[in-house]
Amino acid sequence: MKEIINRIKEMSSEYLGEITEIRRHIHTHPELGFEEVKTSEYIAAKLTEIGIPFTKGIAKTGIVALFKCNNPDKICIALRADMDALPILEQNDINYKSVNDGVMHACGHDAHVACLLGAAKIIFNLKEQLHGTVKLIFQPSEEKFPGGALAMINEGVLENPKPDLIIGQHVLPTMNAGKMGVRAGKYMASTDEIYLTVKGKGGHGATPELNVDPIVIASHIIIALQQIVSRNARPDIPTVLSFGKIIGNGRTNIIPDIVTIDGTLRTFNEEWRAEAHLKITKMTQSIAEAMGGSCDVIIDKGYPFLVNDADVTEHVFSNAKTFLGDDNVEELPMRMTAEDFAYFSQKIPACFYRLGIRNESKGIISNLHTNTFNIDEDALETGMGLMAWLAVSKMI
Repeated sequence: MKEIINRIKEMSSEYLGEITEIRRHIHTHPELGFEEVKTSEYIAAKLTEIGIPFTKGIAKTGIVALFKCNNPDKICIALRADMDALPILEQNDINYKSVNDGVMHACGHDAHVACLLGAAKIIFNLKEQLHGTVKLIFQPSEEKFPGGALAMINEGVLENPKPDLIIGQHVLPTMNAGKMGVRAGKYMASTDEIYLTVKGKGGHGATPELNVDPIVIASHIIIALQQIVSRNARPDIPTVLSFGKIIGNGRTNIIPDIVTIDGTLRTFNEEWRAEAHLKITKMTQSIAEAMGGSCDVIIDKGYPFLVNDADVTEHVFSNAKTFLGDDNVEELPMRMTAEDFAYFSQKIPACFYRLGIRNESKGIISNLHTNTFNIDEDALETGMGLMAWLAVSKMI
C-alpha cells in the first residue's frame, strides 16, 4: 500500500504543471451550463492524449469515459467533475483571466475538471496493477436548474455498467490548501426556487385609498413567511427560506399594479419540504386576498438533498487520512447550499467531499461565486492525488 501511495504522490507532483495549465486554460475560456462546447472538446482532446476511450454529447455537452483494468467486473467506480461556469464578470488581475466577458469560473469547476483529468491519468497508468472498471463523468450545467446531473442520469450515465459507487470533489475556500473535509449522511440541502407575483391595483401614491397597494401586500407576505421557519420547522430539520429579489416598478408617487418576489427554500426532509410548499402557497394567497389583491405562486422543485453513504464516506475518510495524514482531514458540518451531485447520491452509494484551496499568504481568500474567487493551485496536486487514491484503494 505504501508503495502505491508513494507512486501516486510522485505522479501528482510530476503532473502538477500540466494539470495547472489545463485548469488555467479552462478558467480563461469559461462557458455557461449546457453551452460547454469548447470545454467538452478540450476535455476530449486530453482524454485522447491519455488514451482513455470516451463518449461525447451526453446531455448535450457531457462526456463519459470508461476504462477497464484487470477483472473489470470486480467493481465499477465512478468519478465526477462538473464543468460549467457562472454569469459573473471576473475582477482578478491574473494572466489567465476569463476572456468571455460576464462569464467566470467562480465556483472552481475548472479545478474539478483538471483534478479529474489528473486522477484519470494516474489511475490509467496504474491499471495493470488494479482490478475493476473506472467511469469518468464530466458533467455540464451544475449551476443551472434543473442541472446536468439529472439530464445525464436520464440519458443512462449510471448504466452499462452501473457504478457500485460514485465520488465527487468540490473546492472549499474556507479550508486551507492541502486539507480535505467530508461528512457522512445528510450533507447539503435540497433547493427550490420560489416565484411570487403579487397583484393589486396601481395608481397615484397620494391617493392610496383608490388603490390596492401590492407593495404593502408584498411586505406583509415576506414578513409572514418567516414564520414557516421560526414557528413551523422542526428544530432537527435545518431549513432556510430567503428572498433575494423584489421588483415593484413604480416611482415615488406611483403605486405599481404588480410586485414580483423571488426566493429560495432549503431543507433536508422531503415530507417537510412538501408541507412547506403548501404553507408558502396558502399563506401567500390568503394574505394577498385579505388585503384586496391576489398572488400567483410558482415553486420550482429543484435538487434533492445530498446524502453521503455511510460506507463509502468511511472509506473516503479513512483513506484520506492514510493519504494526507490525520491533521489534514476534517469532519464537516451540514451545509444549506445545494449541489446537483445530490441526484447521483439518491441513486447509488455516493460521497461528495471538499478540497481545501485557501492560502492567505497568497491572497487566496475570496468566497465561492464572487468575482475575485481563485484557488491556490498547489491544491491541484492534492486534489488529483487524493481522488486517484480513493479509487485505487478500492481496486488494489
